[in-house]
Amino acid sequence: MSINPQTANLIHATEVLEANEWHPLSWNGKPIQQLPPYPNTEALQEAYNRLRALPPLITSWEVEALKEKLALVSEGKLFLLHGGDCAETFDACKAPKIVNMLKVLLQMSFILVHEMGTPVLRIGRIAGQYAKPRSKDFEVVNGEEMLNYRGDLINSFVPNKDARTPDPQRLITAYEKAALTLNFLRALSDEGFSDLQHPEQWELDFMKNNEFYKDYEAMVSSINKAIHFMETITPNTINTLHKVDLYTSHEALNLYYEAAQTKQVPRKSGWFNLSGHLVWLGNRTKQLDGAHVEYLSGINNPIGIKAGPPFDLEDTLDLIDRLNPAREAGKIVIITRMGVDSVQKYLPAFIRAVKQEGHRVVWSCDPMHGNTFATDNNVKTRRFNDILEEIKTTFAIHRAEGSYLGGVHLEMTGDNVTECVGGANGLNENGLERNYETYCDPRLNYEQSLEMAFLVAREWNKSYR
Repeated sequence: MSINPQTANLIHATEVLEANEWHPLSWNGKPIQQLPPYPNTEALQEAYNRLRALPPLITSWEVEALKEKLALVSEGKLFLLHGGDCAETFDACKAPKIVNMLKVLLQMSFILVHEMGTPVLRIGRIAGQYAKPRSKDFEVVNGEEMLNYRGDLINSFVPNKDARTPDPQRLITAYEKAALTLNFLRALSDEGFSDLQHPEQWELDFMKNNEFYKDYEAMVSSINKAIHFMETITPNTINTLHKVDLYTSHEALNLYYEAAQTKQVPRKSGWFNLSGHLVWLGNRTKQLDGAHVEYLSGINNPIGIKAGPPFDLEDTLDLIDRLNPAREAGKIVIITRMGVDSVQKYLPAFIRAVKQEGHRVVWSCDPMHGNTFATDNNVKTRRFNDILEEIKTTFAIHRAEGSYLGGVHLEMTGDNVTECVGGANGLNENGLERNYETYCDPRLNYEQSLEMAFLVAREWNKSYR
């Protein structure tokens, strides 16, 4: 681990507080992972100050509303659908991409609601998921060693040393792209993205050769009839169906970006990260004495904790205590990412330990990150069946432990990419090159995402109906 030398240059940018009091830059001087140093400290200071002066992207009452809903998830009264891009790119801040992401999130949630009969809470990996941790700091391209690409928030995907140098101006660009994305999402969600309420327009032709096609067809017909019925008897109130709640999230990786948008709010105590409703702690940045844990320990937002191999049970329990000492319901979302071959080994004891400690957490399953592999052609991918099997096993373990699996966490897109093998269309490794777009991790495409929602609902019904 290394100390990032730039943090000392930013300490004067925040309010003067007691030395032992938490503030958005109290992570200064802590060991930090997954954030390479910015060589131009003056430019970093200038970008930080500019970002800190800009208006917040979200509001504190939205953060509090999400926390209340997550508390209901922990009680088994809601189900959490948490999904979106592996890593957003600045170039992808375009209307069709945003529409497709909202479309697939909404359609997946409609499937879950219809099949499970329980409300669904939607959180998108969107409007801020611009940074990614990497297993190695450097890579060699055409014989030249350079920093790895760590997401558009930090450096460029272009493979040369200059482009890979961390650029402070990207902090401002990320804010601008997040603001544009949020503005469009709010407009779509608040003013009636009405075609999404009519499932007869859903693109389900891909299911015709699938064993579940008749079930899909019946579900679409049922939703369609229910909506037409509501439109008939309540013509003045049907607009409420056109308004949906969608919260945003991202990994709190670049602490300059997070700290600059962490603010105190009038008539409320504490600090709020106003760049996203929920932020999460990655598997590579959860050191108890590290900068990321120090930062996250002081904000009022709900916090996700990724948990998977390498996995230390005692350290994870200490981490939960550190981030939620008041045992507040709705504060902590544990996102297990064990891998299909490891979930049975680690998860049962983890659930029992958390329960014994009295933590009221939301349990969510990330079946993506533990199931990545490279093909013979060195293409990173995931198997649809591995993803599904980890979900199935996770449901079964929670059921056996008397626990509630309250959500799934998926890397997915509303576009018809070819990045994960399997699913209804039987995509194989040879077909990956057709439309492989991701710069980081492979995502479920539109068709695979809808199919996964249907199968998740079936597993939920086995456990909780």
